[in-house]
Amino acid sequence: MTRVALAFSGGLDTTVCVPLLEEEYGYDEVIGVTVDVGQPASEFDEAEETAEALDLDHYVVDAKAEFADLCFDSVRANATYQGYPLGTALARPVIAEAILQVAQEQDCDGIAHGCTGKGNDQLRFEAVWRDSDLEVIAPVRELGLTREWEQEYADDKDLPVEGGSGGDWSIDTNLWSRSVEGDELEDPSYVPPTDIYDWTDEPSGESEEIEITFEAGYPVAVDGEEYDSVSLIEHLNELAGSYGVGRTDSMEDRMLGLKVRENYEHPAATTLLNAHEALEGLVLTQEEREFKQLIDQRWSKKGYEGLVDAPLVGALEGFIAQTQRRVTGTVTVRFEGGTARPVARDSEFAAYSAEHASFDTETVGKIKQEDATGVAKYHGFQRRLANAVTDDDADAETVELATDGGEE
Repeated sequence: MTRVALAFSGGLDTTVCVPLLEEEYGYDEVIGVTVDVGQPASEFDEAEETAEALDLDHYVVDAKAEFADLCFDSVRANATYQGYPLGTALARPVIAEAILQVAQEQDCDGIAHGCTGKGNDQLRFEAVWRDSDLEVIAPVRELGLTREWEQEYADDKDLPVEGGSGGDWSIDTNLWSRSVEGDELEDPSYVPPTDIYDWTDEPSGESEEIEITFEAGYPVAVDGEEYDSVSLIEHLNELAGSYGVGRTDSMEDRMLGLKVRENYEHPAATTLLNAHEALEGLVLTQEEREFKQLIDQRWSKKGYEGLVDAPLVGALEGFIAQTQRRVTGTVTVRFEGGTARPVARDSEFAAYSAEHASFDTETVGKIKQEDATGVAKYHGFQRRLANAVTDDDADAETVELATDGGEE
C-alpha cells in the first residue's frame, strides 16, 4: 500500500487534493497533517470536520513553541522584508519539518501540498522536503488547477467544502503575523475596508507605556513579568493591537519575480523589533551597528526564502550571537497613534557616557572641547582639495588655501 502525507488545512485547495492524489497520482491512502503555529481554533475545527467527512486520517502537531523561538531569533536579526516583519515565511519551514516528521513516522512514500505555482510557499515547503527520499507532489501546480475548476470539482465530488476561504479575503494567520490578500485587494488602487483587520483596532488618542526586558537580545519580560516565548507574543499582540500597532499595506516582490499586494497585521512583532533595535542603539558601537545592518539584511532574505537552516544563516548567526551578548536591558515603549515608539532604554552595557556627551561639561578626564579643533581641520580636507583643483576658475591661491585648511 502506498501512502502520501498532505499538508492539510481543510480549505478548498487541500480538500480537492485528497481525491486527486488517489485518482491522478495513484496513492492508496492519503493522511492529512495540520501544524499549529498559532492559528485560530476555528481553523483546526474546520480541518478536523473536513478530515472526518473525507474519512481522512488526520494528525495535528503543536509547533507553536518552535515557531515562537524562531520568531525571537528573527528579533535578534531585526528581520523584516520590504518593510514588514517576517511571519508566514518563518512559519513555513517549521510546518514543513513537522509534516515531514509525521510522514516518515507513518512510513509514507510521498508528501504533498496544495500551494499554487505562483506563490512563495511551494518553494519554502519543498526546500525542506527535498532533503528526504519522499516523492514531492504539488497537485494544484502540476495539474494547472484554477480556483473555478476546484470549486466545480468539489461540487461534482460532493466534497465537504463551500468552495472558498470562508470570506472575501485569503487569510493566513500565525503567532507572529496575520496576512490578508486576494479579491479586490489585488488592485493596488483599492483602499481596503477596516474590516480586513482582526488583530488591530483603529488608532485612537489614547496611549500607554510598557517596559520590555531583553536578555542577550531575546525578549523575556513585559513590565517585569516574565513570559515564555509563545505567551509573550500573544500578550503583546493583544495589548499593542488594541492601540492599532502593526499594520502594513505593501507591494511585495515574491521570489518568482511577481509583484503582489499584501496587507499584514503584526502588533507584537512591530513592538519587539522596534524595542530591540533601540536597545542595540544604546549598547553597540557604530561599527557594529553599521556592519550588523548587512548581516541582518542577509538573514532576512534567507528567512523570506524559507532557508533558515542554510549554512550562510549559521555563519550570520555567529556574528549576531557575538553582538547580542551585550543586548541586555530594558526598553520603554509608548503605544500611541498606531505606533510602538521606544521612548527610553537602559542597560549596564551601554556604550554611552552622559558626562562626555553633555553640552554642560567642559572637560571630562583628558578630553576637552578644544581637542576637536584638529579633527575639524582635517574633516573634509580631501573634499576641499578636490573641489579646488577641479574648479574651472581655480587658481594657485585657491589651491593653497585649500591645503592650508581655508575656505574655497
